[in-house]
Amino acid sequence: GNENSEALPESIPSAPGTLPHFMEEPDDAYIIKSNPIVLRCKAMPAMQIFFKCNGEWVHQNEHVSEESMDETTGLKVREVFINVTRQQVEDFHGPEDYWCQCVAWSHLGTSKSRKASVRIAYLRKNFEQDPQGKEVPIEGMIVLHCRPPEGVPAAEVEWLKNEEPIDSNLDENIDTRADHNLIIRQARLSDSGNYTCMAANIVAKRRSMSATVVVYVNGGWSSWTEWSNCNARCGRGWQKRSRTCTNPAPLNGGAFCEGMSVQKITCTSLCPVDGNWEVWSEWSVCSPECEHLRVRECIAPPPRNGGKYCEGLSQESENCTEGLCIQDKKPLHEIKSQNIETASDIALYSGLGAAVIAVAVLAVGVTLYRRSQSEYGVDVIDSSALTGGFQTFNFKTVRQGNSLLLNSSMQPDLTVSRTYSGPICLQDPMDKELMTESSLFNPLSDIKVKVQSSFMVSLGVTERAEYHGKAHSGTFPHGNRAFGTIQARNKATYIQNLSSISTKSELKTTAIFGHLGGRLVVPNTGVSLLIPHGAIPEESSWEIYLAITQKESSLQPEGTDVLLGPEVTCGPSDLSVSTPFALTIPHCAEVNSEHWNIHLKKRTQQGKWEEVMSVEEETTSCYCLLDPYACHILLNSFGTYALIGEPISDCAVRQLKVAVFGCLSCNSLDYNLRVYCMDNTPCAFQEVVSDERLQGGQLLEEPKLLHFKGNTFSLQISVLDIPPFLWRIKPFTACQEVPFSRVWCSSPKPLLCAFSLERYTPATTQLSCKVCVRQVKGHEQILQIQTSILENERETITFFAHDDSSFPAQMGPKAFKIPYSIRQRICATFDTPNAKGKDWQMLAQKNSINRNLSYFATQSSPSAVILDLWEARHQHDGDLDSLACALEEIGRTHSKISDITETEIEEPDFNYSRQNGL
Repeated sequence: GNENSEALPESIPSAPGTLPHFMEEPDDAYIIKSNPIVLRCKAMPAMQIFFKCNGEWVHQNEHVSEESMDETTGLKVREVFINVTRQQVEDFHGPEDYWCQCVAWSHLGTSKSRKASVRIAYLRKNFEQDPQGKEVPIEGMIVLHCRPPEGVPAAEVEWLKNEEPIDSNLDENIDTRADHNLIIRQARLSDSGNYTCMAANIVAKRRSMSATVVVYVNGGWSSWTEWSNCNARCGRGWQKRSRTCTNPAPLNGGAFCEGMSVQKITCTSLCPVDGNWEVWSEWSVCSPECEHLRVRECIAPPPRNGGKYCEGLSQESENCTEGLCIQDKKPLHEIKSQNIETASDIALYSGLGAAVIAVAVLAVGVTLYRRSQSEYGVDVIDSSALTGGFQTFNFKTVRQGNSLLLNSSMQPDLTVSRTYSGPICLQDPMDKELMTESSLFNPLSDIKVKVQSSFMVSLGVTERAEYHGKAHSGTFPHGNRAFGTIQARNKATYIQNLSSISTKSELKTTAIFGHLGGRLVVPNTGVSLLIPHGAIPEESSWEIYLAITQKESSLQPEGTDVLLGPEVTCGPSDLSVSTPFALTIPHCAEVNSEHWNIHLKKRTQQGKWEEVMSVEEETTSCYCLLDPYACHILLNSFGTYALIGEPISDCAVRQLKVAVFGCLSCNSLDYNLRVYCMDNTPCAFQEVVSDERLQGGQLLEEPKLLHFKGNTFSLQISVLDIPPFLWRIKPFTACQEVPFSRVWCSSPKPLLCAFSLERYTPATTQLSCKVCVRQVKGHEQILQIQTSILENERETITFFAHDDSSFPAQMGPKAFKIPYSIRQRICATFDTPNAKGKDWQMLAQKNSINRNLSYFATQSSPSAVILDLWEARHQHDGDLDSLACALEEIGRTHSKISDITETEIEEPDFNYSRQNGL
């Protein structure tokens, strides 16, 4: 304020009247830029009015005063003005804002007005908080925060959407009253746009950064379509159903639907079987009419499932005297009617005689059977007691001389005999309830169970049961495993002596590799390791080993999780390669991402197991390709790995191989049947084969595949159709049931159930029966057993279609199916980008590699890694033609790799490939 050296009087003499009354008081004011403001004051009656600012009087010279007379009251009215400049306000330094007050005098005294503050108005440029862009799902809440710049007076906020003001009064879904924030309670598609916060006061306007709001819609599946018809008109096929991601369709970057758009299930259409005539019967005796007859029936086989009935006549007749038969000197056709009654009488008496003979034979048979049963104190029971819940079967005679018993050079130890009164089902060698001595297999050759069957089916030694039910055909093994399918009609090509399997398999392979790479194989286990060319530095040689854990695995799956294959170790663990190597581990899961979640785990140096990845996971650290029977893994570090399966539905299928072995017991009349249910992996089967050889066991029939579902239903194993009067088994012991948990969690140890049969006489040398293995409310397999128990009549069944025991390690070019020069050309061609994109991606697609392509993109040569994966998948077939066709489809090459000239392939390597069927 301005200092005033003249002291203003405290009171001014005046005539008697009233105190001043303010008709107008000074208002708060803001100085905008450098413009001074005017404060005014008006009072009545007032003789004098002065302003006082910040406690000091303003000099009277700075006052502008006007005086008038109020016409109504006749009192004097005075109005005073003063100017306040920006400089005055800025120069004031006090605890309060700059203020001014006016004081008015009348004859009776003084009156003071309100204090009016004077401030300098401003608005800073930068917002304290700009609104931020958001992506919000439809019907979600949107909150955009805005804190305007500091200013005097405080700025008012207004929101713009796409440069248009937002009026919250017109839209109940929008609220702009909450502390300058914009709130949209339920986002709509129309709420997508660019939002701006505007701040303004008397000095200026400020505009925030624009915030983009995207309201997106996540995709939703439509309903499933109906299942399509089975694509196979006859036999096993599939049917599918589909759905689309249109309910709703993803919008504005919303997530696509998770899950499968197409589902496939297997189906089986019953194949029509046309009927066929059986052979004609013998001609009947010549009738009085001089004719004889012969008949045949349409039962070889009878028509089934809509098949055609046999064409032709079921009965034939002809003259049996070459037309010379005449009775009473009349032609035959004239006397036929006279002899019809006589022929009918003969047929009637013949039928009665046959019936009497049949009843007599039946009575004798029942009497003999009851006498044989009385030795064991049991009664004859109906055969359904043994086969309850199982199917019935048809039988027919087959050719002789097709025994399936294996030869073995080692006989079982027959020095001890033990008798068991109940079913024998062994799994764990430490199971003290069932076994208290020795190992899993040692006691088997010693066990003797003397039981007898009441299953009365009339089968001779020369007869062999044949199953005509709906069980799936056996596959031993299946597909592209390390062993192939046995055709029952061509077993002569499937012969291999049991002695080719070592007594104690050495499940470890070691070799020294260099820069050229190579392949390690644990023979007949399906486990292999491919070291690519260039993975090991030049001028270096590494000793690398590959082993399968034979002892109890330290990996203990949790809950219903199962170990799907062997625990495999490759090393040394301190080595690291420059390009990924391929590790192949067999598994026993029926691959379906809707039923299984399969994980790869690695054991740490501390002995703990940690998850490396899920097979369906997208990662650049390693790659897993899951084939139907093996998992091919691309890795950069050695160690111990295992596959764990987590079933995510009751339809998860664990494939079990069912095999039946047999051998004579210490009692020459007894014969032991041992039924194994093991993981459908070559290494699990080899372990059983090796142990059975030590026990003198022989494989009696080609193993079959059982699809065991994770639906908590138990497993039943039974022996059926044992020929009566030749063999016997105790009633009610022919069927054994194993709880679900014991089967599901048995990995990696095989499940074993043992049965003991007894011959009535040493003259019986042939055994014909069926072994039925079924899951309750699930899959069923029948193994037809027909074998000779005499060593000199045994026929062997081989085990592995690809016996790779001769080549456990291959070094250099001979380990690879694709010659190195051709491989270099493929990589040079497909690693180079073209206008249509990365060609290696097309190469991956043609080789059925459609997932996690980002892994290959991080490699220095994506094509080389794809070809390494191809090598791992085709180590047994080496199908170069299919690879050449894939390249031709892409249009990048027009010559088949398999037609490479001999100058590009060394002769020894070529011969090696041919010898191995590659």
